[in-house]
Amino acid sequence: MTTDMTRVAEALRAFEKGEIVVVVDDDDRENEGDLILAAVHASPEKIAFIVRHTSGIVCTPMTREDARRLRLDPMVAENDAPHGTAFTVSIDYRHGTTTGISAEDRCNTVRALTNNNCGPEDFVRPGHIFPLIARDGGVLMRSGHTEAAVDLCRLANLPPVGVICELVNDDGTVKRGPQVAAFAAEHGLKTVSVADLIAWRQRRDQLVERVEDCLVQTKSGPARAVTYRTPFDPMHHLAIVWGDIRDGRDIPVRLHLESVLDDVFGAERPLDNLMRRFSETKRGVLVYLREGSVGVTRAVARPRDEIGHEAEDHGSAQRREEEWREIGIGAQILKDLGVSSIRLLSSRKRHYVGLEGFGIAIAETDLLES
Repeated sequence: MTTDMTRVAEALRAFEKGEIVVVVDDDDRENEGDLILAAVHASPEKIAFIVRHTSGIVCTPMTREDARRLRLDPMVAENDAPHGTAFTVSIDYRHGTTTGISAEDRCNTVRALTNNNCGPEDFVRPGHIFPLIARDGGVLMRSGHTEAAVDLCRLANLPPVGVICELVNDDGTVKRGPQVAAFAAEHGLKTVSVADLIAWRQRRDQLVERVEDCLVQTKSGPARAVTYRTPFDPMHHLAIVWGDIRDGRDIPVRLHLESVLDDVFGAERPLDNLMRRFSETKRGVLVYLREGSVGVTRAVARPRDEIGHEAEDHGSAQRREEEWREIGIGAQILKDLGVSSIRLLSSRKRHYVGLEGFGIAIAETDLLES
């Protein structure tokens, strides 16, 4: 898959003018697609079109700041949904709304979310519109459609509230790959991928900052430690580099989400084996993504037997969410280190959404023993 800057420019022009665009992950044939519209450009006709061709669950991605301003509290105190999607309590616009379900009522609610003169008291809870809170940093922190919607709004200089709904077939199944492309062509809608948006933003924004670079002595020999931070929290992420990686090509890489119980106190100590492997190959990068940071939070530690069956849940939403997190920060760190292609060390084959948007390709996957 190659990113397409012309496609982004065309989609942004259409989006800015108030057109609906189709957003997919990348060019994979199994892609699902979302219809996305800038909330400020919503009309009853556009909302009716979206509802007719999608699941009908109309969501409105927005910034954390706007959600706080409108007192849109999380839908549940503890979010254990597989995607960890940040739903708030559902809402309707208080003024002039009848049942709340009509295209006109939903349009009024959606447009009110973009009005800075509206406050918490202008909405009733629950309702028929489902706000979503996008991650700070957008697709550079989490390569999801929620973040893509808010980024599209910002790139088009529009209020950062979108309308998003997933495309489905007439029989209720989700549209994929060729079906999504055919739908977009039939209705004359521009299509853009999350990977394209990542590449577009990468040319303009840098969200990880290198803090320190020093030599360290590991159990497996000398290495270089490089620490990074983001603008959103004080946590520092870490890259341990073995050998000479200046050519940037086919670099052995492990993206590792911190798990204190396993990494420090576990019987198997997976990092020891990884460091030994990098020492034997004489080069490689271990990207250690800290727990509790924006984009890499892990709600609970998974049991070891579950980790051993990662290959069985390749398509699960939980795994997809972890991959979004790993790419958000991990790819930016690799890019800063000059890495352009990697030999990924992983317990299973992975398809990282948006990875090539960062200018990084997976040349090969080396499967680790569980």
